[in-house]
This record gives sequence, C-alpha cells and structure tokens, in this order.
Amino acid sequence: MRLVAGVDCSTQATKVLVCDAETGAVVREGRAPHPDATQVDPAEWWKAWEIASDGLLDGVQAVAIGGQQHGMVLLDDTGEVVHPAVLWNDTSSADATTELITELGGPEAWAEAVGSVPVPSFTVTKLRWVRDKEAARRAAAVVLPHDWMTHRLAADRSGIEGITTDRGDASGTGWWSPATNSYRPDLVELAFGRQLALPRVAGPAEVVGQTSFGAALAAGTGDNAAAALGLDLQPGDVAVSLGTSGTAFARSAHPTADPTGLVAGFADATGEYLPLVCTLNAARVMSATAQMLGLDLSAFDEAAITSAGSDGLVLLPFLDGERTPDLPHSTGLIYGLTRATMQPATMARAAVEGLLCGLADAVDALRDQGLPVHRVLLLGGGARSRAVQALAPALLGAEVVLPEPAEYVALGAARQAAWALSGAATPPTWQVPVGKPEPAITVDAAAIRANYGQVLTKTRSLLADPYNR
Repeated sequence: MRLVAGVDCSTQATKVLVCDAETGAVVREGRAPHPDATQVDPAEWWKAWEIASDGLLDGVQAVAIGGQQHGMVLLDDTGEVVHPAVLWNDTSSADATTELITELGGPEAWAEAVGSVPVPSFTVTKLRWVRDKEAARRAAAVVLPHDWMTHRLAADRSGIEGITTDRGDASGTGWWSPATNSYRPDLVELAFGRQLALPRVAGPAEVVGQTSFGAALAAGTGDNAAAALGLDLQPGDVAVSLGTSGTAFARSAHPTADPTGLVAGFADATGEYLPLVCTLNAARVMSATAQMLGLDLSAFDEAAITSAGSDGLVLLPFLDGERTPDLPHSTGLIYGLTRATMQPATMARAAVEGLLCGLADAVDALRDQGLPVHRVLLLGGGARSRAVQALAPALLGAEVVLPEPAEYVALGAARQAAWALSGAATPPTWQVPVGKPEPAITVDAAAIRANYGQVLTKTRSLLADPYNR
C-alpha cells in the first residue's frame, strides 16, 4: 500500500488524513485546534500540524496542503512573518474594498481583470488595509496560508525563494486571473503602493519539493478547490457546504466573470475553473437561534422539522455581517413578528428557511452564469440537520444527496498528493459514497423565497449598498 497525506489547514483546526493512494481509504487521521481569532500568528498553524500529524507519517510518500483561502501572510526578505495573518473572515478591510473597487473603475473592471469582484474576504483588500501600518514597511512578499505551510514543510526552504502556490488558491487573491493564468502585479501595486514578491503558480499535479521526512510535496490548493477534488464533482453537480461559512460551488470548463460580484470566478485544482458563492453565515445561524430559544441543537432541529411553517416570519441571517451579498456592516433581522409567530417552532423553522434561502440565492447565481444544476451535494456540519435536509430540495430547486461525512478538504489534498506521486495525466479515481437525505417536506418554496427576497431588498436599501448589488 502506498500512503499519501492530505492536510486541511482551516480556520478552526488542522486536520490530517493518511490515505491509501490507490483507493482513498483513510488509514490514519489526526486533528489539532487553531486559535479562535480572525488574525493569527502562522506559527500556530505549524504547531497544530505537528500535533495533528504526530505518529501518522510513517510510510507517507507524498503530502499536500489544503488551506483556508484568502488569508494574508506578509513576509520579510528572510521569510519571517511581519504581521499576524489576516484571515478570510476578518472584515476590517470593508472600507478598503470600496476604495479599491472605485479606483479600478467599478465592479465590471474587476470582473474583467480577475474574474471576481473583491469583497472584504479577498486578500487584495487586506493588502490595502495593512498598507499604512508599521509592519507593511518590512514586507517583501505576500503569500496565502497554504503557500506558507507548503514552504514551511519543504526541507530545502530558504527565505522567500521558491515559495509556490496553485491556480485554485491564487484565484482568490484578487491579483491573479484564471482566464489568462497570470498575475496582475499592477493590482498589487494599486492595493499596497508598491510591488511585493509573489509565489510561483505550480501546476495541478506538480511536485514542488520534498519534506524533511522524505515525502514528495505536492502543490496544494485552497480549501474549496480541495473539497471539490475530494468530492470528485461532475458536470451538473453543485456542492453546498454549511460550515462556519456557507458555500455553493461547481466545476466549469470555462472561466466566469460576474460583474454583480455574487459569483467569484475561481480556478480549481485540476486546471479548470470553480465558480463559487460564499456567505459568512451558515451553520452558526442554527446554533445561535437554538441558544436564543433555550434549546439544544437536537430539540431545535425537531422544532424546525415539525413546525407547521414559518407563517411569513423571515430571519435574515446576516449575524456576522455578510460577504454575499456584499453587506459587511449588516446585522441579522427578524421580520414578521406577531403573537402567532413568536413561538419556538416557528422561529426555528424561520432560521432554517433563512439559512437555505441565502444558499438558494447562491445556487441561482451559479445558474445565472450558465452552469447546470442537476444535483446538490449537501455537506458540512449544518447538513446533519434533519430540517435542512427536508427543506433543501424545495428551496434549492434540485435533487439533494448527502456525501458520506468526511473531511473533504483533507481528502482532496490527499487525492492531489496521490496524483502528484503517480505522475498520471488525471487524478486517481476515488469513490465518494452518497446517501439519501431526510424525506422532503412539501412547502410553498416560491412564497418563502419571495418573502425572504422582499426583506433582503429592504435591508439593502437601508444600508445603501453603493454598487446596488
């Protein structure tokens, strides 16, 4: 048995899977937490890797990192970190985002340049935010979390020489174009005021180095591209993930450029493309509502699935601000309160419906880019909710299946490592078991989504979205 390791260096933890390179069967696994913060010393990721991988790496012949997208890691010319890594979910750069969009000529100019319109999650906005800080004067290079971890794993690393990234992760920076497969250094200068060294973009199956324990080091990728590889998404499939954030993404043979900013035109880890919509608020909408109602998650789920309906009650779930739509200063909103709707079961149902309506908008945005949606693969911690499973087919407008619970980012990274190890033209075929969700509930999906849409429109007008998105 040839063994490979895949790593998910996520917002919350480092997870390591050691897999059979031929079948993808998981033979060992480990996990270690990260600090709960939006700005983190990258040394914490390395510490978590050492803990999570301890005792797992005997016989491993290749390893790849799947990392949280967009995080900004600034390095000096010796490779030392000069500022805490600013993670994707840090919205400090909201004002910087507006400045950058205006300075380049508006959303359409950004969509044409790099396939995406920046939101505060994107690395380019974080560069503008940090530009005038003391640490910025020492910066010589800017890399992403997966880039930093990959370079740290390389046995022959030296300063900032030889740092690599890949298409999937580079496409989330805001200064690399999936359509042209090239950097836009002018956008780095626009954001930061001067040039910085950027990592070389490695090929999908490239070996970029060797670890100190003798394993080949694959290129790695961003977390969503790794998840798509782990799920083996096929044309017509859309993955909808309910974790800390909510995402909807699909493989595409062609690049996308959405001037509304709803769909980010990312690249994938195979040489194709990964149009993606990401929200800040997903599974925690349910846990926060359950806490407000004084229910544990099981009781909350039972209340939501057995409720007669939301009766016009709408929960707009922007509890931590929102990325899509781009309303970083927004808050959650409950609309339609009456004595009849002020009931735990009605509130629980409204929370699930609000969460799913936001993701239904995301799936519709992919449809608007010409992507077919035949099947939705529902995954993430929030997908375990029976109420989510039962309501998703009606609100998302497609067949829903449940991939077997797994660490798909780490699994996708492991599959990439196996691909690099094999030298083959395509990734190895690994089976992804899927199951049936909870039986669907018949609801008036059009009315639910219309009510949600009306509340969202009112909220946008109150917040005066400058780009009317």
